[in-house]
Amino acid sequence: MATQAVLKYLKDTNRPYSANDIVQNMHKEYTKGQIQKSLDELVADGSIFEKVYGKQKVYCVKQEDMVIDAADDELNELNSKISSTTEALKNLKAELTTVESSLKTLLTEPTTEEAIKEINQLKEENGKLQEKIKVLKESTDLVPEKEKTAVLNKKTKYLNDYRKRKRICMSIINEILENYPKSKKVLLEEIGIEQDGDEVLDKIQ
Repeated sequence: MATQAVLKYLKDTNRPYSANDIVQNMHKEYTKGQIQKSLDELVADGSIFEKVYGKQKVYCVKQEDMVIDAADDELNELNSKISSTTEALKNLKAELTTVESSLKTLLTEPTTEEAIKEINQLKEENGKLQEKIKVLKESTDLVPEKEKTAVLNKKTKYLNDYRKRKRICMSIINEILENYPKSKKVLLEEIGIEQDGDEVLDKIQ
């Protein structure tokens, strides 16, 4: 019963198939064991022929040599498509790894709200430092050189921190802008950022 059904299927489709393909295409009407046994019987009595491609066996009804060659060409084309698909999958996995790495890096950076808060704190500290420097400049003779140096070093540290946080904040904002429907100016106004960083730096340098 299974043997005749398998032979009829191969004749009707007139294409080479593996045992697994036949099981699936016949909607698992027969078990893989029944299908394989039928194929072995059909090969033995000469109704079909068997070809080995690597570790895979394929079966097809016997035809003229030209038709067999066409079947070989089709198998080669299928193998080529499998290779192309495998390579594409490999590339996609590599891209996924890169995206996951970028996402991990992004998640370790401060949020927009945290970056804004830190920038505002640095602005406030810079303002206080600016006033202190002004007083120091007006009374240079009254301030020991060691204290002046310490204050100037602290000023430099604040400026560096400010620039670093500003870069992080603007990087996050630029990423938001990629999917933000409005302009950069509108976004900055909505989240409460004033673009006065350069002016502040000019005043306190």
